[in-house]
Amino acid sequence: MPHTGTRVDAHVKVLDETVVERATARGLDALVYAPHFERLPTIRERAKRFSDDDLLVVPAREVFTGDWRNRRHLLALGLSEPIPDFITFEGAMAELERQDAAILVPHPTFATVSLTRPELDAHRDRIDAIETYNAKLLPHQNRRAGRVAGALELPAFGSSYAHLRATVGEAWTAFTDELETAADVVEAFKTDAPRRIVHRAGLDHRVRGTIEYGHLAYENTWKRLDRLFLSGDDPTNPRSVFYEGRFDDVAVY
Repeated sequence: MPHTGTRVDAHVKVLDETVVERATARGLDALVYAPHFERLPTIRERAKRFSDDDLLVVPAREVFTGDWRNRRHLLALGLSEPIPDFITFEGAMAELERQDAAILVPHPTFATVSLTRPELDAHRDRIDAIETYNAKLLPHQNRRAGRVAGALELPAFGSSYAHLRATVGEAWTAFTDELETAADVVEAFKTDAPRRIVHRAGLDHRVRGTIEYGHLAYENTWKRLDRLFLSGDDPTNPRSVFYEGRFDDVAVY
């Protein structure tokens, strides 16, 4: 049965024909595509390639701020210019505000990759939404995120946070409004547009989440850091030639 409104899986890392088929089969209307360590022009091109009349793909960046041991992730939608990873938190926030991007907080208070509660308190007025359901996280972690969003009176969002194709569509943000364009989706996240956070249930859902959680072991290795960030040749290294020195004063590598 056709649904009303717009169902957005608000954060995925993978995008190909299989992902599009899975998202459509699960009744999604849009994906927010924010792969690790890819420049904005590349993300935009791929998002455009896989968007069609049935599924809108919105380009975004999950910006890694701080150094590898103490990084804070920010999910940015509506960027007008590229922004690198591994710059200071304040440097990233200032740049996102300059670009008037939607600033979302994924997986709040989780491990050493997320904004802490004191940081969320301090920057509440600069944040547009907090993730209250992430299919990768454990139930108590999502409940804690929900309490934080409620205490700060900030809008919520939910996502699969899919790094693996099978996880796409395990959770989503269901907006009441019909959002036709990427700009509409960005604006909805920047405001308190009516929404619900929805996720699948059952054993299969929990298994997929557990597999995703295990994928963190790969994401958080120093070996990967060495490969990516000891050289300025990486496309999202702040000292890359792509950024023409604009971020050298806030770079942490």
